[in-house]
Amino acid sequence: LNMKDKIKQFLKNKKQPVLILKHEGNTNILYGWSKIRNPIKTGFNACIINICKILPLGMKVYFLRFFLGMKIGKNVGIAPSTEIDPYFPELISIGDNVTIGWKVNILCHEFTQARIRFGRVNIGKNALIGAFSLIRSGVSIGDNSVIAMDSFVNKDIPPNELWGGVPVKRIRKLKEAI
Repeated sequence: LNMKDKIKQFLKNKKQPVLILKHEGNTNILYGWSKIRNPIKTGFNACIINICKILPLGMKVYFLRFFLGMKIGKNVGIAPSTEIDPYFPELISIGDNVTIGWKVNILCHEFTQARIRFGRVNIGKNALIGAFSLIRSGVSIGDNSVIAMDSFVNKDIPPNELWGGVPVKRIRKLKEAI
């Protein structure tokens, strides 16, 4: 299978959390990114993401669901400055009652010179993502968990725990919501 076919299979297989591929041919990311996803689709996604930054919350959530295919639960708060991955936003799932803070980045892809990584991001119910945090592709954040401000979430977070730092580390178990 070529790279595009492997990506299509990954997108269809909802149970596979991460796909890592080696670059085909030229390893210059600036040269080959358009072979991963149609540039028109990526540009459209980026426009919708930027429009959502100025929309009221209800409309923002509708746009993210309808135009980008994100799975977003009820009563979700997403700060206006949140950065959503423009390549594969449909890989993002957000549970009910989630709060996503100011300037949080949620990524579903990573390009390096040697590899390309794609991953689903699942944020469980009642989670809180602190401002300026970055969520790496392929990460799940458990129900009722809290990510402290300015954290790099590079691994799965269990439910009912407070995590923070760069890279993220467990701070403590949570007995009740913060």
